[in-house]
Amino acid sequence: MILKNETIEAILTRRSIRSFSETPVSKDILATLAECGRHAPSGMGLQTWKFTVVTNGAVIREICRIVEKELDRPGYDMYRPTALIIPSNEKSSPYGPEDNACALENIFLAARSLGVGSVWINQLRNICDVPELRSLFNRMEIPADHVVFGIAALGYPADGFPGDKERKGIVHWAE
Repeated sequence: MILKNETIEAILTRRSIRSFSETPVSKDILATLAECGRHAPSGMGLQTWKFTVVTNGAVIREICRIVEKELDRPGYDMYRPTALIIPSNEKSSPYGPEDNACALENIFLAARSLGVGSVWINQLRNICDVPELRSLFNRMEIPADHVVFGIAALGYPADGFPGDKERKGIVHWAE
């Protein structure tokens, strides 16, 4: 039997949203989500990350345009979110990818609990230092010695939250 509470309910009902409405997410909710990201575990407690919140549609579209060009992804639009939370981490951090993954998961679960949809965007990792993207990151004050391992694209689901989905994977009890 699976026990349930609010946290477990958010975990069990979180789904990637790939169609967002145009309704903006409030600054209070975005601040809460970023704070939830900051409270994720980090290797040795180093917390070598920075969280950049983007609500400017033109900036979001510019990131999409650069990804479209650099990765040959025609029509790339990140599913048209109204906001992004971009955790970046020091390139030299041995725990950066894992730390940011934990932060993103906190953001995704908190978003679900607040009725906000989310999807993991992972295309930027290998193109952070492409001059055009780096220039945009500089304007956004994402440090030059940071890499973006993933982004939380956020917004309200255009079609509501999807229902249950079959899960794969094995749980084995070695007693």
